[in-house]
Amino acid sequence: MPRRIHLEPHLTNHELYERYRHACEPVERSHWQFLWLLANGLTATAVSGATGYSAYWIGQIARRYNREGPDGLRDRRHRTGGHRLLLPPARHAELCDALVGPHPEGDRWCGRTVATWISERIGRDVRRQTGWRYLRRLGASAGNAPTLTAWHWGQRTCSARCSCTTKRIAGNS
Repeated sequence: MPRRIHLEPHLTNHELYERYRHACEPVERSHWQFLWLLANGLTATAVSGATGYSAYWIGQIARRYNREGPDGLRDRRHRTGGHRLLLPPARHAELCDALVGPHPEGDRWCGRTVATWISERIGRDVRRQTGWRYLRRLGASAGNAPTLTAWHWGQRTCSARCSCTTKRIAGNS
């Protein structure tokens, strides 16, 4: 016979049910549902069958609830801090200034050329997809890929997309 998971009495069954029914975030709603079902006497295997989550994960959520209480059930994906940016603000402003004018070697600004420019500044390889992402953040559109030049950006200013200069894009001032 499967063992039942013991829950610390942080909240009553009715309070668990209310939190489950009124949770706005889908992940948190699932966590509250796990606990409500466990508090009603179901095993992790039975809850797994009802929710589609693994019994192992349901046990992890129950442990977190027992250890940290109701605050332990928040969706932790929102607090990860994201990835570290390749370019510090000063280098980002330098890239923004470089994109205002023509490419130094007469080439066009595209994901490959921006990735090469970043690689030279930070001292490690950068994929061209990352270069394209930097272009997109600064206002490039998918319709201009992959031969985007600074002049295709129209009347947008560099400072409208990043906190660097207030120069108009070359050729449009």
